[in-house]
Amino acid sequence: MNQFVLDSSVIIKWLIPENPDEQNVAEALALLYALRAGTIAVLQPCHWLAEIAALGVRLKPDTITDDIADLQELGMVSVTKIQPLWNIACSLSIRLNHHLFDTLYHAVALHLGALLIMADEQYFRKAKDIGNIKLLADYRPI
Repeated sequence: MNQFVLDSSVIIKWLIPENPDEQNVAEALALLYALRAGTIAVLQPCHWLAEIAALGVRLKPDTITDDIADLQELGMVSVTKIQPLWNIACSLSIRLNHHLFDTLYHAVALHLGALLIMADEQYFRKAKDIGNIKLLADYRPI
């Protein structure tokens, strides 16, 4: 089974697919459908749900608590208490001069052999040569 890490820039598209400012919604929804069908596994850093909630309270304040409950039922695995993840994330953050929250997603992918899918082109440009990362725009369902 393919293992993915999904950046908040991907997951938030599940909550606001009708937003005309969001690009690559079809690709993001394909990942959601694959997760629901059990054809992919999703591993997430410990802070992923807090990050989605922080975005959701601004974008969908009327439904965010229900949305969070729905996300928790999808079976994504939060990876916690693995010291190498923090070491990798801190190293990436320093090396790339980028926010630690983004590098935590990448650290999970690197350490566990998963593929990070993200819509954040700025981080992707900095980190693409490190590996285990793909832009959502380039994702094609398997």
